[in-house]
Amino acid sequence: MSESTPFPVMPWRRPGLALLISAALAGCATSPNPKDPFENFNRAMFTFNDTVDQAALKPAATAYKKVLPSFVQTGVGNFFGNLADVWTAVNNMLQGKGADGFSDVTRVALNSTFGILGLFDIASEAGLQKHNKDFGMTLGYWGVEAGPYLMLPLLGPSTLRDTTALPLDFYGDLWSYKYPVYLRNIGTAVRAVDKRAALLDASNLMEDAALDRYDFVRDSYLQRRESRIFDGEAGSRDRKKDSAPKPATEEPDVKKPDAGVIEAPLSSASASQELSVDTPAATDAGQ
Repeated sequence: MSESTPFPVMPWRRPGLALLISAALAGCATSPNPKDPFENFNRAMFTFNDTVDQAALKPAATAYKKVLPSFVQTGVGNFFGNLADVWTAVNNMLQGKGADGFSDVTRVALNSTFGILGLFDIASEAGLQKHNKDFGMTLGYWGVEAGPYLMLPLLGPSTLRDTTALPLDFYGDLWSYKYPVYLRNIGTAVRAVDKRAALLDASNLMEDAALDRYDFVRDSYLQRRESRIFDGEAGSRDRKKDSAPKPATEEPDVKKPDAGVIEAPLSSASASQELSVDTPAATDAGQ
C-alpha cells in the first residue's frame, strides 16, 4: 500500500500483481492527460473499489470505530505501525539517509520493548519522528520517474513505478510472515479496517463535496506522493538542477527587473490523507 488519499488503499498486496496489471494496460492509452493515459481503465477500477468499499469495508470500519474504545484502536494502529517502521528503516538506509534509518531502528527497539510489542508509541513521545517509507519512494528518490497513474483493484491509487515496487514492499512487510496463516489473515483484515476507520471523516467530506472524486483522488495522491519522496520538499529535484551555476554569456544592454521581484511559489502538496501502504499492507502498504 500506501502512501496515504481519502479513498482507502487496501492491504492485500501480492507479488506478481504489478506485472499482471501492466500487461492488462498495454496498448490501452485512452486519455489526453499525460499523467493518466489509462483514465478509462482507472475510472472503472475506481468505481469497482468504491463499490467494494461502500458494501463492505466502510460499514465494517464504521462499526469498528463505534464499538471499540479509542485506546484499543490506537493500540492496533501502533502495533502495525511499529512493524512498518522496520521496512521504513531499510528504505531510509537505501536512500542514504543514515540518520533517519538509525532513528527508525531506535523507534522499533523502544516501541517493541518499553512500548509492549508496539502497542504504545513510546518513540514518538521521546521525539523520534515517524517517517513511513516504501520501495516506490526509494526508486523515486533516486530518479526513477513515476510513470502513468494507475488505480489498482482493491489496492487503490498508485503509479507504474510504485506498482512494480509492490512485490518488494510485500516481502518487506513483517506481518506477511506471521504463522499460523489464519492469524495472519485476521490481522490483515483488522489492519485494513483500522486504516479505513481512521479515514472515515475525510472520506465522508469528500463524498459530500460537489467535485469529481476520481480527479481529486488522483491529483492529491500524485502531489502528496511527490512531496513525501522528498520529505515535504516538493520539486526539490528540479530546484537542485536549476541551482547549478550557469556560464556567463554576453547579453544585450537591456534593463533587468529588480532583484527583489519574487517568483511564483511552487504549488504545495495536497493536505489530504494517504494510506501508507504506508505500507506495503498501506502498502499496506502499514502504507
